[in-house]
Amino acid sequence: MKRQEPLLYKVLSIAGSDSGGGAGIQADVKTITTLGGYAMTAITALTAQNTFGVQSIFEIPASFIGEQIDAVMTDIGADVVKTGMLMGKETVEIVGLKIKTYHIKRVVVDPVMVSKNGKNLLLPDAVHALTSNVFPLSLIVTPNIPEAEYLTGLKIEDIPDAEKAARLIYQHGPSHVLIKGGHAQESSYMKNEKKVIDILYDGKSFHYIEGEYIPTQNTHGTGCTYASAIATYLAQGKPVREAVVQAKKFVTRSIKKSLRPGNGFGTLDQQRAGQFP
Repeated sequence: MKRQEPLLYKVLSIAGSDSGGGAGIQADVKTITTLGGYAMTAITALTAQNTFGVQSIFEIPASFIGEQIDAVMTDIGADVVKTGMLMGKETVEIVGLKIKTYHIKRVVVDPVMVSKNGKNLLLPDAVHALTSNVFPLSLIVTPNIPEAEYLTGLKIEDIPDAEKAARLIYQHGPSHVLIKGGHAQESSYMKNEKKVIDILYDGKSFHYIEGEYIPTQNTHGTGCTYASAIATYLAQGKPVREAVVQAKKFVTRSIKKSLRPGNGFGTLDQQRAGQFP
């Protein structure tokens, strides 16, 4: 009898590499694999990075990023594409072109802009390229509060502000916008300090995704993990709202299981989170 191959949930991450292992491509591969997906990568940049932050960045030429995507898509294919750190305008443009070329319908965009120590991960001239070339092709974009503020020019201090920001970002063309509330402790956005509220907007209505607030500095890679988890659940066939809810639970578990490998910010532990409970 012919051996039946296991069903593959294929997720392509287009993002930067974190030499410290906590975020970027490394967090994406850990997350996708832990959740039962098959992880593939197109690396956009190399970083010299540790738990204190990013010290240096080496951009990969846009043409070679395109070749990485071509290599994956012409052979293996992808059920979902997730983007993270794109850095430059040419990279953003080649990623948008490849999404169109291969008719990729399920794209999760994490608009990574600044590292924890203030290093630019998306150059100013690339922001417009991202919102005009990639946002309209995305199924969901997942900015945190500082990223949503940068994209909209708004100051987000409460949930109505976040809803207003979601509406403005939605005008750039994504099918869904997820405003992540994890930075809410830095503002009056969060009235209940025991909860983190993320806001999902589909152009018609808002959905409020609640999670437990965990007071810890071990949060490096949270956004990458969240977006990759959403992508993996989408690859498994879950609708957007359910994918977000399940991804939120996974991120919360990963923070609870977090570790501190160095002397700076700690990072999530996706592998142990996958063994929950």
